[in-house]
Amino acid sequence: DKMNRFLARGPSKRLSGEMLRNNVLAASGLLNRSIGGKSVKPYQPEGLWKINGASYQEDKGEKLYRRSMYILWKRSVPHPTIATFDTPGRSFCSVRRQGTNTPLQALVMMNDPTYIEASRVLGYNMLSFSDPKAGISDIFKRLTGRSIKKEELNLLLALRLEEYKKFKSSKHKTKGWLNTGEFRISNKNSKAMVAANAIVASTIINSDATITKR
Repeated sequence: DKMNRFLARGPSKRLSGEMLRNNVLAASGLLNRSIGGKSVKPYQPEGLWKINGASYQEDKGEKLYRRSMYILWKRSVPHPTIATFDTPGRSFCSVRRQGTNTPLQALVMMNDPTYIEASRVLGYNMLSFSDPKAGISDIFKRLTGRSIKKEELNLLLALRLEEYKKFKSSKHKTKGWLNTGEFRISNKNSKAMVAANAIVASTIINSDATITKR
Protein backbone atom coordinates (compact mmCIF):
# COMPACT_ATOMS: atom_id res chain seq x y z
CA ASP A 1 0.00 0.00 0.00
CA LYS A 2 2.62 2.53 -1.11
CA MET A 3 0.03 5.25 -1.74
CA ASN A 4 -1.55 4.66 1.68
CA ARG A 5 -5.02 4.52 0.13
CA PHE A 6 -6.56 1.76 2.23
CA LEU A 7 -8.09 3.26 5.35
CA ALA A 8 -8.32 -0.12 7.07
CA ARG A 9 -4.55 -0.53 6.93
CA GLY A 10 -2.84 -0.73 10.32
CA PRO A 11 -3.70 -2.27 13.70
CA SER A 12 -6.42 -1.09 16.06
CA LYS A 13 -5.09 1.06 18.86
CA ARG A 14 -6.60 2.74 21.90
CA LEU A 15 -6.03 6.49 21.82
CA SER A 16 -3.81 8.05 24.47
CA GLY A 17 -5.11 10.59 26.98
CA GLU A 18 -3.64 13.45 24.96
CA MET A 19 -5.23 12.20 21.75
CA LEU A 20 -8.65 11.70 23.36
CA ARG A 21 -8.64 15.23 24.76
CA ASN A 22 -7.51 16.73 21.46
CA ASN A 23 -10.11 14.72 19.55
CA VAL A 24 -13.12 15.91 21.57
CA LEU A 25 -11.92 19.51 21.51
CA ALA A 26 -11.43 19.37 17.73
CA ALA A 27 -14.83 17.70 17.14
CA SER A 28 -16.62 20.32 19.25
CA GLY A 29 -14.80 23.21 17.57
CA LEU A 30 -13.23 24.36 20.84
CA LEU A 31 -9.66 23.37 19.98
CA ASN A 32 -7.20 26.27 19.93
CA ARG A 33 -5.02 25.44 16.92
CA SER A 34 -2.27 28.00 17.58
CA ILE A 35 1.26 26.59 17.54
CA GLY A 36 4.04 27.37 20.02
CA GLY A 37 4.06 29.54 23.10
CA LYS A 38 3.96 29.05 26.85
CA SER A 39 2.46 26.12 28.74
CA VAL A 40 -1.18 26.41 29.78
CA LYS A 41 -3.17 25.43 32.87
CA PRO A 42 -6.53 23.87 31.93
CA TYR A 43 -9.15 22.43 34.29
CA GLN A 44 -7.95 20.24 37.15
CA PRO A 45 -9.34 19.39 40.63
CA GLU A 46 -9.15 22.30 43.05
CA GLY A 47 -6.39 22.15 45.66
CA LEU A 48 -4.41 19.40 43.95
CA TRP A 49 -1.12 21.33 44.08
CA LYS A 50 -1.48 22.00 47.81
CA ILE A 51 0.29 18.66 48.30
CA ASN A 52 3.50 20.54 47.52
CA GLY A 53 2.44 23.80 49.12
CA ALA A 54 1.88 25.38 45.69
CA SER A 55 -1.17 27.01 44.11
CA TYR A 56 -2.72 26.40 40.70
CA GLN A 57 -4.25 29.35 38.87
CA GLU A 58 -6.51 28.01 36.14
CA ASP A 59 -6.25 29.74 32.75
CA LYS A 60 -9.19 31.40 31.03
CA GLY A 61 -10.54 31.68 27.50
CA GLU A 62 -8.74 30.08 24.56
CA LYS A 63 -5.84 28.89 26.71
CA LEU A 64 -8.14 26.24 28.17
CA TYR A 65 -8.50 24.63 24.77
CA ARG A 66 -4.91 24.38 23.58
CA ARG A 67 -3.54 21.01 22.47
CA SER A 68 -2.58 18.57 25.21
CA MET A 69 1.13 18.91 24.46
CA TYR A 70 1.03 22.46 25.89
CA ILE A 71 -0.42 21.45 29.29
CA LEU A 72 1.89 22.39 32.15
CA TRP A 73 3.39 19.21 33.58
CA LYS A 74 4.48 19.11 37.22
CA ARG A 75 6.45 15.93 37.83
CA SER A 76 5.39 15.53 41.46
CA VAL A 77 1.71 16.28 40.67
CA PRO A 78 1.02 15.40 36.99
CA HIS A 79 -2.15 16.66 35.35
CA PRO A 80 -4.83 14.05 36.25
CA THR A 81 -6.81 14.25 32.98
CA ILE A 82 -3.75 13.00 31.09
CA ALA A 83 -1.91 11.03 33.79
CA THR A 84 -4.88 8.70 34.37
CA PHE A 85 -4.26 7.25 30.92
CA ASP A 86 -0.89 5.79 31.98
CA THR A 87 1.25 8.65 30.77
CA PRO A 88 4.91 7.82 31.59
CA GLY A 89 6.58 9.84 34.33
CA ARG A 90 8.88 12.63 33.23
CA SER A 91 11.67 11.51 35.58
CA PHE A 92 12.92 8.94 33.07
CA CYS A 93 12.82 8.10 29.35
CA SER A 94 10.15 5.67 28.20
CA VAL A 95 10.84 3.67 25.04
CA ARG A 96 7.31 2.34 24.62
CA ARG A 97 4.11 3.68 26.12
CA GLN A 98 1.78 1.28 27.89
CA GLY A 99 -1.82 1.19 26.75
CA THR A 100 -4.49 0.17 29.26
CA ASN A 101 -8.20 0.38 29.97
CA THR A 102 -9.14 1.06 33.60
CA PRO A 103 -12.29 2.20 35.48
CA LEU A 104 -10.51 5.45 36.40
CA GLN A 105 -10.18 6.32 32.71
CA ALA A 106 -13.93 5.95 32.26
CA LEU A 107 -14.41 8.13 35.33
CA VAL A 108 -12.31 10.88 33.73
CA MET A 109 -14.11 10.77 30.39
CA MET A 110 -17.54 10.87 32.02
CA ASN A 111 -16.85 13.56 34.63
CA ASP A 112 -13.84 15.70 33.67
CA PRO A 113 -14.86 19.33 32.91
CA THR A 114 -13.13 19.21 29.52
CA TYR A 115 -15.27 16.29 28.34
CA ILE A 116 -18.48 17.61 29.91
CA GLU A 117 -17.95 21.01 28.30
CA ALA A 118 -17.15 19.49 24.91
CA SER A 119 -20.30 17.35 25.17
CA ARG A 120 -22.36 20.48 25.88
CA VAL A 121 -20.90 22.30 22.88
CA LEU A 122 -21.58 19.29 20.65
CA GLY A 123 -25.12 19.11 22.05
CA TYR A 124 -25.58 22.81 21.38
CA ASN A 125 -24.31 22.38 17.81
CA MET A 126 -26.89 19.64 17.23
CA LEU A 127 -29.63 22.28 17.55
CA SER A 128 -28.61 23.65 14.15
CA PHE A 129 -30.03 20.50 12.51
CA SER A 130 -33.78 20.38 11.96
CA ASP A 131 -33.62 16.59 11.82
CA PRO A 132 -32.19 15.00 15.01
CA LYS A 133 -31.00 12.03 12.95
CA ALA A 134 -28.77 14.34 10.91
CA GLY A 135 -27.47 16.02 14.04
CA ILE A 136 -26.53 12.77 15.76
CA SER A 137 -24.98 11.41 12.56
CA ASP A 138 -22.85 14.54 12.17
CA ILE A 139 -21.57 14.43 15.76
CA PHE A 140 -20.88 10.70 15.51
CA LYS A 141 -18.77 11.14 12.38
CA ARG A 142 -16.86 14.06 13.89
CA LEU A 143 -15.90 11.98 16.92
CA THR A 144 -15.33 8.56 15.38
CA GLY A 145 -14.34 9.27 11.78
CA ARG A 146 -16.95 6.90 10.34
CA SER A 147 -20.63 6.95 9.44
CA ILE A 148 -23.10 5.82 12.07
CA LYS A 149 -24.88 2.48 11.73
CA LYS A 150 -28.67 2.28 11.72
CA GLU A 151 -28.76 0.31 14.99
CA GLU A 152 -26.48 2.86 16.69
CA LEU A 153 -28.59 5.76 15.43
CA ASN A 154 -31.82 4.23 16.72
CA LEU A 155 -30.31 3.64 20.17
CA LEU A 156 -29.03 7.23 20.41
CA LEU A 157 -32.35 8.66 19.23
CA ALA A 158 -34.16 6.70 21.93
CA LEU A 159 -31.61 7.89 24.52
CA ARG A 160 -32.06 11.50 23.42
CA LEU A 161 -35.85 11.32 23.79
CA GLU A 162 -35.65 9.60 27.17
CA GLU A 163 -33.17 12.15 28.56
CA TYR A 164 -35.15 15.09 27.16
CA LYS A 165 -38.28 13.94 29.00
CA LYS A 166 -36.28 13.60 32.21
CA PHE A 167 -34.72 17.06 31.95
CA LYS A 168 -38.02 18.63 30.89
CA SER A 169 -39.72 17.42 34.06
CA SER A 170 -36.72 18.06 36.36
CA LYS A 171 -34.95 21.19 35.11
CA HIS A 172 -32.55 21.29 38.07
CA LYS A 173 -30.88 18.14 36.70
CA THR A 174 -29.54 20.11 33.73
CA LYS A 175 -27.25 22.29 35.88
CA GLY A 176 -24.23 19.98 35.84
CA TRP A 177 -24.34 19.59 32.09
CA LEU A 178 -24.94 23.28 31.39
CA ASN A 179 -22.66 24.97 33.94
CA THR A 180 -19.45 22.92 33.88
CA GLY A 181 -16.68 24.81 32.08
CA GLU A 182 -16.60 28.32 30.62
CA PHE A 183 -18.80 27.83 27.54
CA ARG A 184 -22.35 29.06 28.04
CA ILE A 185 -25.46 28.62 25.90
CA SER A 186 -28.01 31.31 25.09
CA ASN A 187 -31.10 31.51 27.29
CA LYS A 188 -33.13 31.38 24.09
CA ASN A 189 -32.27 27.72 23.62
CA SER A 190 -34.03 24.83 25.31
CA LYS A 191 -31.80 23.84 28.22
CA ALA A 192 -33.49 20.45 28.48
CA MET A 193 -32.77 19.71 24.82
CA VAL A 194 -29.14 20.88 25.03
CA ALA A 195 -28.60 18.70 28.09
CA ALA A 196 -30.20 15.70 26.38
CA ASN A 197 -28.03 16.26 23.31
CA ALA A 198 -24.99 16.58 25.57
CA ILE A 199 -25.66 13.16 27.06
CA VAL A 200 -25.90 11.70 23.56
CA ALA A 201 -22.55 13.32 22.69
CA SER A 202 -21.00 12.07 25.94
CA THR A 203 -22.23 8.56 25.16
CA ILE A 204 -20.52 8.69 21.76
CA ILE A 205 -17.33 10.07 23.34
CA ASN A 206 -17.27 7.17 25.79
CA SER A 207 -17.96 4.54 23.14
CA ASP A 208 -15.36 2.16 21.75
CA ALA A 209 -15.80 3.76 18.32
CA THR A 210 -14.31 7.02 19.63
CA ILE A 211 -11.76 5.65 22.10
CA THR A 212 -10.19 3.12 19.72
CA LYS A 213 -8.62 3.98 16.37
CA ARG A 214 -9.46 1.48 13.66
